[in-house]
Amino acid sequence: MWLGIDIGTGGSRAILVDEAGAVRGGFTAPHEDILMHQPLWAEQRPENWWDAAVAAVRGVLAETGTPGSAVKGVGLSGQMHGLVILDEANRVIRPSLIWCDQRSQPQVDAVNQKLGAKNILSYIANPVLTGFTLPKLLWVRDHEPSNFERVRKMLLPKDYVRFQLTGEFASEVSDASGTAVFDVVNRRWSNEMMDGLGLDRSILPRCYESSDVTGTITAQAAALTGLTAGTPVVGGGGDQASSAVGNGIVEEGIVSCTLGTSGVVFAHMEQVEYDPAGRVHTFCHAVRDKWHVMGVTQGAGLSLQWFRNRLAPGTDYDALMAEAAESPAGAHGLFWLPYLMGERTPHLDATARGGWIGLTARHTRADLIRAIVEGVCYSQRDCLEIIESLGVAVSSVRASGGGAKSPFWRGLLAAILNKRVVTLATQEGSAYGAALLALAGTGAYGSVPEVCRAAIRETDSVAPGDSAAFYAAQHRTYQALYPALRPTYQAVAAAR
Repeated sequence: MWLGIDIGTGGSRAILVDEAGAVRGGFTAPHEDILMHQPLWAEQRPENWWDAAVAAVRGVLAETGTPGSAVKGVGLSGQMHGLVILDEANRVIRPSLIWCDQRSQPQVDAVNQKLGAKNILSYIANPVLTGFTLPKLLWVRDHEPSNFERVRKMLLPKDYVRFQLTGEFASEVSDASGTAVFDVVNRRWSNEMMDGLGLDRSILPRCYESSDVTGTITAQAAALTGLTAGTPVVGGGGDQASSAVGNGIVEEGIVSCTLGTSGVVFAHMEQVEYDPAGRVHTFCHAVRDKWHVMGVTQGAGLSLQWFRNRLAPGTDYDALMAEAAESPAGAHGLFWLPYLMGERTPHLDATARGGWIGLTARHTRADLIRAIVEGVCYSQRDCLEIIESLGVAVSSVRASGGGAKSPFWRGLLAAILNKRVVTLATQEGSAYGAALLALAGTGAYGSVPEVCRAAIRETDSVAPGDSAAFYAAQHRTYQALYPALRPTYQAVAAAR
């Protein structure tokens, strides 16, 4: 058996797979709620991630009746960009500023001014964004100097769990790519970024390829989790690269759309290419010596989660989708802008705000819900169009994540993307990809693509249908809304 552990935003999930890549069981332990002390702030406690990971591992071993000694390798996945800082005693200094935290625009501006935006693109193949790890570290430096002075190690969320499992300070290339201090082209930490900003290189962990062994389970971690001391732990991947491995996006011509808290359109690249405008991210893939490009909607599933939690408490998502289906295509002229946490693709704007446009007295709750789903899909089409402009061929899109579990949402996605949307036999996403990376690094396979070809199977698909032309016109209207509102967003942010 091989174990995959995913440190998500809402919870930690552990799954077991056999040598053929078939899932034998899974268990999820929830996380505490995100701490939002101010608008656009988002924090979580790393200690809670570790507690949840322990519970998830013990849960899947118990539910499947698997002894820890049967687990031959462990892979890790996790939410990207989060800042975990440890002191000299390896204690967490403060809660982690996670991926959707948007407070660090002044630090982004300062980095661009000091180093130059064009130089930064040459160093890391991406612009520096508020969501990335570096600006979060600089925010701590600027606002919590006593905490910054104590920093001895900087880790990403899954790599903090790796430290708890193995005692090793390590990361891997796909997750490191989202820190803004990693040279994506040459697959190493960027000395130019660290030195140029006066940051100590020693705070960075050693970086590996995703299927490389990074350490082994310690006796202490074995006692807590039920695993066996000495079990190897591979690098794993950031959640999007791991999800792509779980979806088989490890060779040319295959694209995925993951509808989780955020929404991500992801494509494999044999050679590194990046968007000069920085609207999409080019990162190292979890496949050795390969890259990927991805566009990110910050508030994809988050938009529907916000609606449910604030306006329809207690309603399950299937009921919300059934209600949305009562509204016609276009939701009677209503549009949703999914900018609840600012936006990445294609606007790179932390000041962007969400909302419905076109609301009238005749609109129903069903229209509100349908507009949310359509708006998220429009945003994902924005991502896909930029990726295609980089020369990536797209014949179909493999859908995964919570949103992809809904046939209604998949149908809308196919119509709005104007692509065939495919589902897979296994919908485990990031945790599954982490397990496959463990299998590639410690099992009978020679590479990640070899594992994926053996394990992953398409089961269903939906075609764009007759509404594709209608939605293409609607998408053009959607695209006109952000430029019209951008000055207002800036005024609102300034007023706050």
